[in-house]
Amino acid sequence: MSLLVRKSSSLVVRPSPEPATTTTRATIKLSSFDMGLYNMPTTSLLVFERPLHNAAETIQAALSRALSHYYPIAGRIVAREGGCDGDGGDEDDDEVYIDCNGEGVAFVAASASQALKEVVCFDDLAVYYPDMACGPGDPLLLMQVTEFSCGGFVLGVTWNHGVADGAGMAQFLNAVGELAAGLPSPSVPPVRWDGSLPSLPPSVLEAQQHMLSLEPLSDLVSMHVTISMESIHSIRADFSSSFHGQPCTTFEVALAVLWQCRTRAIGLDPETPILLMFVADVRRHVGAKEGYYGNCIVEQFAMATSGEVADGDVKDVVMAIKRAKDRVPGLLKEDEGQGMVSQQELRNVDTYGMLLVTSWRNLGFDLVDFGSGRPARVTSSGKDMPPSPAVLGFLSNGRDGVSVLSTLVREEHAGAFLAELAKFTVRSS
Repeated sequence: MSLLVRKSSSLVVRPSPEPATTTTRATIKLSSFDMGLYNMPTTSLLVFERPLHNAAETIQAALSRALSHYYPIAGRIVAREGGCDGDGGDEDDDEVYIDCNGEGVAFVAASASQALKEVVCFDDLAVYYPDMACGPGDPLLLMQVTEFSCGGFVLGVTWNHGVADGAGMAQFLNAVGELAAGLPSPSVPPVRWDGSLPSLPPSVLEAQQHMLSLEPLSDLVSMHVTISMESIHSIRADFSSSFHGQPCTTFEVALAVLWQCRTRAIGLDPETPILLMFVADVRRHVGAKEGYYGNCIVEQFAMATSGEVADGDVKDVVMAIKRAKDRVPGLLKEDEGQGMVSQQELRNVDTYGMLLVTSWRNLGFDLVDFGSGRPARVTSSGKDMPPSPAVLGFLSNGRDGVSVLSTLVREEHAGAFLAELAKFTVRSS
C-alpha cells in the first residue's frame, strides 16, 4: 500500500516576541567547521508512536518560542565582502555569515490515513530543498509534522548543515520539546558563536574539499538493514578477550561489520586501496562552550587494502577503526592535521572503494519529547541520500540493534552483501 500524505501549505514560523530580553546580533560569521557545509541539507525523522493532542499545533507554537532563543536558525546564510558587524571575529574579505534577520523557518502540517506500522517508506514525511541543495535566501530549517490514523506522528526536520551539526540540531529539538512541556526557557542555554574554536588545519580542509569534488555515484541500491545487538555484544566480548580487556564501542563494531561485509561483497583485488570515512564530534577536544550548536565535527579516514579488510578477522577491523578514532585529536593540531590521510592517498582510492558513515546514535535525537514520550525510532530519509561521491550509511538506534539506512552497493553486489551480513546474524529487509 502506497502512503498517501496530505500536506497543508507551507507556513513561515518566526521567533516569538517572548522573551522580550532576547538579544540578537546582526550577523554571525561561519567558522571553518561550518564553511564546507553551508549549502548541504540533511534530514532527520523522529517517529513517535504515542499520540500527542494537536501535535502539529503544539510543535509549531513551541518552535516559535524556541526560535527566540535560537534566533540564528530563523535567519539566512549570505556571502558578503568585508567584515562582520556582530561579534563574529576579525574583518575578512569574502566571508559567509548567518544574517540574523528573523525571516523564519518553513513549517508544514500533514496527515496520513494509514497507521504508522503500515509505513515502509518515509520519504514523504519531510520537506526538502529544491535539487537537494540549500540556495541563497532559503530558510535554514524545514519542518513537517505528519499525524497518522493510529495517533502516532513523525517529525521530519531538514536543515542547512551550515547552521548546526547533528548534535546541535538534536539540542534545538530538545529545547522545542521542553518549551512544549511548559518550561519558560531551554534547560541548556544555546551558544552559536564560540570565538575560542580553533581553525581547522589546511590538510583537513583539503581532504574535505577533495571528497566534495568527486563525481557522484548514481547506480547504488538503497537498503535498510539491522545489525543485531546479539552480534554486536558477541564481537565486543571477543574483542575484549583478544586485546587484554580493552573495550570497544557499539559504533566501532557496527562500522567494522559494514566495512568488512561490503568489502567482501564487491570483490576488489586484495591489493586495491579502500577507505572508510566517519564523522567525529570534537566538542570535547576543542573545549567548545556548553550549549554550542554550530558545527563541531571532522571527517576521519581509515585506509586499508581490500584484502586486509575482507580476509582479516572482524575484531582486527574494529581495532583499525579504533586507531583511526584515536587519531582524531591530532587532526586539530594547528598547521599539521596529524593523522589525516594524504591527498595522494585519497586520489588513489576509486569512489566505489569509499564507504562514508555517519551516526544519529547518541546525539540526543532519541531524547526529544514533546509531551507524549520519546521517539520509538530515529532515522533518515531515502531522499536525503542523493547521488553521492561514495557509498553511504546512516546509523541509528533500532529496537533490535543498530539500524542502517544505506546506499552501500550496486545492484550486482546486493545479494552478496546481504549474504555476508547474514553470517553476522543480521536481520535485513
